[in-house]
Amino acid sequence: MQSTWRSPSNIALVKYWGKYANQIPANPSISFTLSQSYTQTTVSIVGDSDQAGIDFDLYLDGELKPEFKEKVQQFLERIKEELGPLEGKKLKIETHNSFPHSSGIASSASGMSALALCLLDLRSEIGKIKELDFERKASEWARLGSGSASRSVYGPLGQWGEFSGIPESSDEYAIPYQGEVAPVFQDFQDCILLVEKGQKQVSSSAGHSLMNNHPFAKERFKQAHRNLEELLSILASGDIKAFGNLVESEALTLHAMMMSSNPYFILMKPNTLQIIEAIWAFRKETEIPAYFTLDAGANVHLLFPKTFEQKVLDFVNRIILPYLKNGEYICDRVGQGPKKISL
Repeated sequence: MQSTWRSPSNIALVKYWGKYANQIPANPSISFTLSQSYTQTTVSIVGDSDQAGIDFDLYLDGELKPEFKEKVQQFLERIKEELGPLEGKKLKIETHNSFPHSSGIASSASGMSALALCLLDLRSEIGKIKELDFERKASEWARLGSGSASRSVYGPLGQWGEFSGIPESSDEYAIPYQGEVAPVFQDFQDCILLVEKGQKQVSSSAGHSLMNNHPFAKERFKQAHRNLEELLSILASGDIKAFGNLVESEALTLHAMMMSSNPYFILMKPNTLQIIEAIWAFRKETEIPAYFTLDAGANVHLLFPKTFEQKVLDFVNRIILPYLKNGEYICDRVGQGPKKISL
């Protein structure tokens, strides 16, 4: 018996940075779900195991990857009380990313959400357990593997973290954003500019923990609530300039928190700053609404309406290419969320 799911990565517009025990976010966040940057995972039951819990082998692109096993093992430990009939089974986990490994796209978001969907699907099939809200439970499980993975269960926008402006919001799981979204944001494009590939010098988990004693943490958490409230109005109105100003400010605030923590660290690279300045110059010169955001890394996400796709790509090829690792970038867009794959 096996289950296969394809789940996308996402790019946060209002960032979550800082968390409490059991993967509870310190502030709410919202993200665009991507379309082409996804993880496809197959989980197969290959037999019974004589080990406690779940025994598994993990393969990436057909190659056994014991070095990735610890993170998945930790995730499974967090959900073991709910695994039911999967307990005591031997699993084979086969996974593939549509994007280059260590390219700076949030593979933990796509990977953990895909794995959570597969495991919950198998539990439902074997145990004949009908999950009343399959996506919500999958999001809750995904959160325990990677906080941002909770949002990848939904598209085109996922919101996670308790927020007064959305009564059904929760710290335990993400929800699909059901508010009004202007047409201009419904086919938004994301050109992912690969400044750096490889493992970051500071992991996201370590960065989150530094918020615990951060001198500016409380004000940042309040700011995230204010920005989320403002962004919901912007999404409804279609005000692209206000959208870009808020999203760029959120990205720079995220990195400002890193640079002002103790110990401090910088994940942006010189070419990150060159690209940001080039985007600002391009926008000023052409009045094309192209805006950047950043994850916890050096790579730049260039967001813009589909109407301007060709002009923005011409700009990337003409001006930005020399700043990119091996001249690589990935063209993506807002997507609709995960889907089950029949093999």
